[in-house]
Amino acid sequence: MDIVVCVKQVPGTSKVEVDPETGVLKRAGVDSKMNPYDLFALETAMRLKESYGGTVRVLSMGPPQAAEVIREAYMMGADEGFLLTDSCFAGSDVLATSYAISQGIEKLGPFDLILCGKQTTDGDTAQVGPETAEFLRIPHITNVLGITDIREGAITAEADLADSVQTAEILMPCLITVEKGIFQPRLPSYRRRLSTREREIKVLSRVDLADPDENKYGLNGSPTRVERIFPPETNGSRELWTGSPEDLSEKIAEKLRQLKHI
Repeated sequence: MDIVVCVKQVPGTSKVEVDPETGVLKRAGVDSKMNPYDLFALETAMRLKESYGGTVRVLSMGPPQAAEVIREAYMMGADEGFLLTDSCFAGSDVLATSYAISQGIEKLGPFDLILCGKQTTDGDTAQVGPETAEFLRIPHITNVLGITDIREGAITAEADLADSVQTAEILMPCLITVEKGIFQPRLPSYRRRLSTREREIKVLSRVDLADPDENKYGLNGSPTRVERIFPPETNGSRELWTGSPEDLSEKIAEKLRQLKHI
């Protein structure tokens, strides 16, 4: 089974600056990590490989520093890694991101299954997986809780529908986004770190793709326009009150009225 796992590097902190002109997060120099939801997709891929054989390839789209998450995927057992990076990809919304990823996957060649995390912690849209499948014209299932059977070119999976669980069969090649409860991700292996530290990470830029039209990527290819984005304000002020329960309850009520909460 040939599996492709989409992974993303996300900020490891909430203290990220925002470009006031473009509304895009300033990722350069920010502590980063692999998107937590992608760890569950990677673990699913590893278990399928162990059960059915095959290869696991990982694809990440981002700046050059995103190669770090591919190295982490190697430490978890991935066989090949591809970094989709180009300055023209900066500022991509979900549509432009999905198109770029679909073009990158097509460059990788034939596959049976694409696995993605449910969503990313920096965007939380949960749209990139399904949109990538649409661009690739393949079937997909989202919010998968478990894969119950694989046979004769089809996968049977259980999907979370909030108030119910749906069991569906989907033909391969296909794309699945997984929930965080599907498996417990394994820890990166130190031995694999040593054995894969020289393993190549293949870099793909816009000109390597079948469709190199720069108007379909980044801000140029993004129909979504952010009017305003800003980090949340922090307020560290505090007041310390003492008194009887009756006095304190009156003070709290008065304070809430002043703040117009009641």
